[in-house]
Amino acid sequence: MQARIETLQEKKLVGKGLKMSLANNKTMELWAEFAPEIKNIANRHPSEKISMHIYNELYFNDFNPTNEFENWAAVEVSDFSLFPKGLDTFLLQGGLYAVFDHKGFNTDTSIFQYIFMHWLPKSDYHLDNRPHFEILGEKYKNNDPDSEEEIWIPIKKK
Repeated sequence: MQARIETLQEKKLVGKGLKMSLANNKTMELWAEFAPEIKNIANRHPSEKISMHIYNELYFNDFNPTNEFENWAAVEVSDFSLFPKGLDTFLLQGGLYAVFDHKGFNTDTSIFQYIFMHWLPKSDYHLDNRPHFEILGEKYKNNDPDSEEEIWIPIKKK
């Protein structure tokens, strides 16, 4: 599997964030709360949702499934002028990302094992301490073998 190396421009996001761990995963609850609000968000990208993950600097150095991170369910917007009460804004910094196209079940973690255990160590890059995210576009189908998404991993040159 090959990665595309892309320079992301800054993105304005509106959504909900929630602290969780892999051992206490609340992703389904987060999206269930956020999804009904999407239609009420003005100036949003019409076909994409963003699943964003904010890890602290040591998260991957001392990995443990009980380590907490902040998970976001969000959409990109052109500006922060109008959005429903109870949602938050997030300004996603631009920068260098490795982008992986994934097809299959969203519960299949083998792609992340490949990225972090094989691709990254053999590449010319290190992880950068910025949010990780997936773009869930028109071809995304939750828990479906034909689902497609893009996985964006923040990187910097070694």
